[in-house]
Amino acid sequence: MNRGAFIAQMKTAKAKSRTKVKTRGAPKNVETNVPYRKPALRSEAFARALINAKSCIDSGGLQGLFNEAARKAASVPREPFKECWPYLQTMLRLIRAHERHEYDQVPNDALLWIVAALNYLVDPFDFIPDKTPFLGFIDDATVIEFVTDKTRQTLDDFMTWETAAL
Repeated sequence: MNRGAFIAQMKTAKAKSRTKVKTRGAPKNVETNVPYRKPALRSEAFARALINAKSCIDSGGLQGLFNEAARKAASVPREPFKECWPYLQTMLRLIRAHERHEYDQVPNDALLWIVAALNYLVDPFDFIPDKTPFLGFIDDATVIEFVTDKTRQTLDDFMTWETAAL
């Protein structure tokens, strides 16, 4: 191989190395907005609300939960709940209709999540106690938002049923 051919070959090799596919850097943490990472959802209070939800459903305590949650919802400020406020109201109506055997199209897992959210709402000693000024209902709103996202299709189906029944 002569010197000119060797230099041409080296230039070609160097050009190829410059056009190699760039590798991606380390992936960014995509879990920063995962709802379970929020403290209220990892709290003992939320775990307790889930456990109590199962026993509430099994023991027929939905009417009592509805009454207590409806009273609580009527007295809490709406601001922390933002766009989830209508869904909180829908959760209440769904529980009432389910308890009255008017609406039975609620999947068991969705019912469990909804009852857990309402249990959390009525618990005055949850992750941030409700009497804490300015902050007391932020954790409640976080739980309602999480459960709304998890059960949105069930809640939307219920609202469709409500409007069709009119």
